[in-house]
Amino acid sequence: MSRKGKVTVTRKQKRNFARIIASAVLLVVCAAVDKYIALPRWALILIYALPYLTAGYDVLIKSFKGIIHGQVFDENFLMAVATIGAFVLGEYPEAASVMIFYQTGEMFQSVAVGKSRRSISELMDIRPDYANVERDGTLVQVDPNEVEIGTEIVVKPGEKIPIDGVITEGHTTLDASALTGESMPVETGEGSAVQSGCINSTGLIKLRTTKVFGESTASKILELVENSGAKKSRSENFITKFARYYTPIVCALALALAVIAPLASMALGMSADWSKWIMRALIFLVISCPCALVISIPLSFFACIGGAGTKGVLIKGSTYIETLSKVDAVVFDKTGTVTKGVFEVAGVHHNVMEEERLLEYAALAESSSNHPIAKSIAKILGDNADKSRVTEVEELSGQGMRAVIDGKSVAVGNDRLMEKLGIEYKPCHKAGTVLHVAVDGSYEGHILISDVVKPQAKRAVTELHECGVNQTVMLTGDNAKTAEYVAKEIGVSKAYSHLMPEDKVEKVEELLAEQKKGAALAFVGDGLNDAPVLSRADVGIAMGALGSDAAIEAADVVLMDDDPLKIPLAIRISKKCMRIVYENIGFAIGVKFAFLLLGAIGVANMWFAIFADVGVMIIAVLNAIRMLSNK
Repeated sequence: MSRKGKVTVTRKQKRNFARIIASAVLLVVCAAVDKYIALPRWALILIYALPYLTAGYDVLIKSFKGIIHGQVFDENFLMAVATIGAFVLGEYPEAASVMIFYQTGEMFQSVAVGKSRRSISELMDIRPDYANVERDGTLVQVDPNEVEIGTEIVVKPGEKIPIDGVITEGHTTLDASALTGESMPVETGEGSAVQSGCINSTGLIKLRTTKVFGESTASKILELVENSGAKKSRSENFITKFARYYTPIVCALALALAVIAPLASMALGMSADWSKWIMRALIFLVISCPCALVISIPLSFFACIGGAGTKGVLIKGSTYIETLSKVDAVVFDKTGTVTKGVFEVAGVHHNVMEEERLLEYAALAESSSNHPIAKSIAKILGDNADKSRVTEVEELSGQGMRAVIDGKSVAVGNDRLMEKLGIEYKPCHKAGTVLHVAVDGSYEGHILISDVVKPQAKRAVTELHECGVNQTVMLTGDNAKTAEYVAKEIGVSKAYSHLMPEDKVEKVEELLAEQKKGAALAFVGDGLNDAPVLSRADVGIAMGALGSDAAIEAADVVLMDDDPLKIPLAIRISKKCMRIVYENIGFAIGVKFAFLLLGAIGVANMWFAIFADVGVMIIAVLNAIRMLSNK
């Protein structure tokens, strides 16, 4: 692996570089011999064949194999026909030069692709090689795939955390930069949840695994990155189709230039200079090679995915880069997205029964739920919760919980649940999430839960507007008062409250229908209930570090550190990528057609052709790898 900022060259690239240098030296020697010694044609062919074959033997072999397998019209075929034709016409130095410069461009492209791959390799370095399991008083290194949920493993200073888990013993500092792109160390200790892929920087820790290796954070990230190339953008598909038709067409035009043009001259009573027209056709073929487009466009997307990954933004494919660049509206789910999702009891109001007993009933009823609000209530009892007292638990999505506790029917939830059960409740006049509690059909009071707005949320909304997003919307199942408070705090354009999961899908459908043609809508969420909305939006963005597996699976973009500022960052990265893609398409096609015209009328010579092929490719590749630097 390369150090940051340095370029690593593989053995194959070193061999190719040596081959290019050797062929260039041979060409200079041949040119000197040709200038000072009068040699017959067969001798010139032999000596110039040395640099030509040294540089291009593999091109000739690939071209021959392509013809055998029916894949004729590619860049190898164009180079082979053009250079062999030049040899036939006695343009030996030009033939060898074209092959040398072509191989120089190919090597340059290989180094650029390697640099892009290394940016992803650095991300892929989160893959753990082993897990330390204690057996008979001795630490044994085992394959992480063999570790079951609930196993206690040991992570020494300097080692990667192999599997997601909870620390049972020890305190340490974690380096999560491979996951989030942020170098800030994270202090952690007993009871803290940790993710695989982080590096244990200081102290020895023991942790109890909460997932199998295949479901852990590191494995999920690797799977996302490995599958990202399968989802191609419209631009990539356009280039693939363009090359499929373009190459046979230019070959037909070159043939027409070599044959029809001199025949037409003869028909008009003019002399037909066959060698001149054939040379023009060969120059036409060299110019027409679509390397710049075929290489630079996929490279731009590939570099974008790698560069974004090092910033903690995982994009599942180039099609989502293209969609993300067109985002005109961003819709947020409130909890865990613009708020921290860490709830605390802010008060108990209108309670009929004792406050402690009311909280106990609520905590027992919510103890089986994984919802952030439920967890905050369940924390009241902690490890003292006697779940044997709870039976017939029922979770009502978007409403709350019902359970039988000590033989009594207990309902804990929002206004909707009370209305569904026909229980008259007391509204709350303070901002926050309200949980009403009813026992045996009788209203007993409500608990006010407060959630903290993320400090970066307001700045994130501001930056979204600055990078071209015209509409920001917040959706929540909370009451209107809480929704209005949070919306005003972060500065979103609109906020919709009292929404069930299915209501959020409907609201997104409405917003999609309002979008102007060509514009896209992004939805940002983190919970299990957000998965349907993430799938329905033009581009779904999941808060990855705390987000549920279902949300991450359904999303197209995953933010590894739950920082809302990564949303405008992702949009800026995508816009930069598409700008580079369109620059390369316009530049390459424009130069190609201009030089093809010059070649056809005899203005462009073989050196012009080399620039139109290799020069344009190098410029386009240089432009593409700018995506690796996302400042």
